[in-house]
Amino acid sequence: MTHLEQRLENDLKNIRSKVAEQAILAETALRNAVQSFQTSDHALAHTTVIQDHPINRNMRAIDRLCHSFIAVHLPSAGNLRLISAVIRANIELERIGDYAVTIAREAVQMSAPPSGEMARELERLAGETFLMLKQSFKAFNELNPEIARSTKLIADQMEHNLDMVYAQMMSNDGQQQVKDTFATFIVFSQLKRAADQAKNLCEEAVFAATGNQKTPKVYNILFVDESNSLGSQMAEAIARNSFPESGNYTSAGKNPAADINPGLQQFLEMRLNRFEGYPTACSNITPQKLAEQTVIVSLKGPVSEYFPELPFHTAAFEWDIPGIEDGAGGDSDMESLYREIAMRISDLMITLSGEEAG
Repeated sequence: MTHLEQRLENDLKNIRSKVAEQAILAETALRNAVQSFQTSDHALAHTTVIQDHPINRNMRAIDRLCHSFIAVHLPSAGNLRLISAVIRANIELERIGDYAVTIAREAVQMSAPPSGEMARELERLAGETFLMLKQSFKAFNELNPEIARSTKLIADQMEHNLDMVYAQMMSNDGQQQVKDTFATFIVFSQLKRAADQAKNLCEEAVFAATGNQKTPKVYNILFVDESNSLGSQMAEAIARNSFPESGNYTSAGKNPAADINPGLQQFLEMRLNRFEGYPTACSNITPQKLAEQTVIVSLKGPVSEYFPELPFHTAAFEWDIPGIEDGAGGDSDMESLYREIAMRISDLMITLSGEEAG
């Protein structure tokens, strides 16, 4: 090994050592912050806030080491991917430290530690978050894409579970003070963000180890109207046909018809070469399934008429397309309706996924 090669290896080792140290600092800060919140330990909370300064200094040191490495070694291929991933991971670790500070500050403001169901949910969420962090750190330190991919799956389930927690907090029975409820809400949000950063670290591990970029996100879209026999069925079919890789699409009706509109069946079989559908009731959409939706689109009327309460992470659009329930008189009317819906779906999916959505 030449002198330059030895220096490159030493510099890489130094960078990875500093990242491992930063991961320990970030995890420790988050653990201390959660403990201070659970126990009303104000001294530990204040200590956690102060200990954020070493995390910030370490972040700047890692940033300098990475840019120095690029300037000195002009890396390519695997080493360049690694340094690129380290720069992004460095930001993610520093953010975890910031989340710990926020939780610690909320701990000082609490009149009493959380109790009952909220305390149990906090313990569960914190445990899942720390498991994700531990696994993501391991994946990144070892550049192990298998561990990274398996760890990312935990985050998806956490998001759905949190929707239920938020709904429960919003229906608080008044036994907790508003300030404490708000503080607890913030802590749950910060833990969720920490879990998101762990997921990002896994993405960086996969990229550094294999060169594979983050896979495009797939969005869950639910179309609703009164009968689910024409408009919402057409929207689902158009989305499936035009943007098959960008989303999972379903449709439902508030008062579903017995059968699909015969004219629609014939039109879509001709227009798209195939069509399979059957009316579904909005009441058959379970709370879990509803919480999984990225967007709910009402083609007629307010979304609140179909679902009085929306999950925390779900967005709603109300298109109110004319003639959506009329059954259109002929192929020309069906074609006009098709074009109107297709244009709106295209705008929505390009907004969500970019120009490459289709």
